[in-house]
Amino acid sequence: MKALVMHEYQHLTYEEVPTPQPGAGEVQIRIKACSVCGSDVHGFDGSTGRRQPPVIMGHEASGVISAVGEGVKDYRVGDRVTFDSTVYCGKCEMCREGKVNLCSSRQVLGVSCGDYNRAGAFAEYLTVPEYILYRLPDNVTYVQAAMIEPLSIAYHAATRTPIAAGDTVVVIGVGTIGLLTMQVVKSFGARVIAVDIDDKRLELAKQNGASDVVNSTEPDALAQLRALTRRGEGVDVAIDAVGIDASVNLCIRAVRLDGRVVLIGNLAQDIHFPLQYVVTRQISLFGSCASAGEYPQCLALIASGDVEVDSMISKKVPLAEGDLWMNKIYRREDGLAKLVFLCDEDQA
Repeated sequence: MKALVMHEYQHLTYEEVPTPQPGAGEVQIRIKACSVCGSDVHGFDGSTGRRQPPVIMGHEASGVISAVGEGVKDYRVGDRVTFDSTVYCGKCEMCREGKVNLCSSRQVLGVSCGDYNRAGAFAEYLTVPEYILYRLPDNVTYVQAAMIEPLSIAYHAATRTPIAAGDTVVVIGVGTIGLLTMQVVKSFGARVIAVDIDDKRLELAKQNGASDVVNSTEPDALAQLRALTRRGEGVDVAIDAVGIDASVNLCIRAVRLDGRVVLIGNLAQDIHFPLQYVVTRQISLFGSCASAGEYPQCLALIASGDVEVDSMISKKVPLAEGDLWMNKIYRREDGLAKLVFLCDEDQA
């Protein structure tokens, strides 16, 4: 089969590699579409240490089952599927509690971090365990399904604390995860305010249902944000999809008394935040890591039209052109945001 292999940082080679065969309890998937995650872009230059060459990256994908291994019961050749990016043990304490994202032996597709090297979906074929598969609704395309993995991260974050109809929620940082989180929150009936440093992203946020937008580079951004809330008291929930000092602090200052802050972004390893302000206003902080099996809910959101992903995709390109386009997105050329590799000719 053909695959994009990173033998050295900042270069992908489209080459022939052995086609993986399914073992017991596994299926082989003919990959149709695989979107590029921000973590793939950061791994491309070696900065994260989690894509050590040689590696086939990619974990946001969909396709059709092309072969099944011994013991596979619920799926057959020809089924249209997507799959979780996380391979978990199912036996540890966290897995038994349904928190598979915190599995003690968790592995991620397309990651090579020293402890393991698990091939990803920048390839024509991939084998995965049956238990991480999800069937696609008839009206969800392969390209749309390649957005399910990031949508599941957004959904997990949006449900870390209850969000009710009528709540006011601010999402800070409306890149891919932020925009998806915003749409999920809106589907719950909440009012959503979007904050970013980029007016183009804020315009896209408006198109996807943000009631108001604030550019955080403006000196009175916090005042603008609080002015959009009831009596200027602050939002009920603030969600940070960036993960730096400025964004986390803005979230904390933006919530009302007894408000809640959900942290998805982690660009910075360490940050400073106003501890006394958090304590005296009884603000709750929630970390959110990956997803924990929320794929059915996310597939339903796309199938129903409550979440729209097509407008978020900047470009769909053949897998063979992967090196060219990965370098473009790495250098932030052509206004690229979300890139999808088409791994087969008959995309649906």
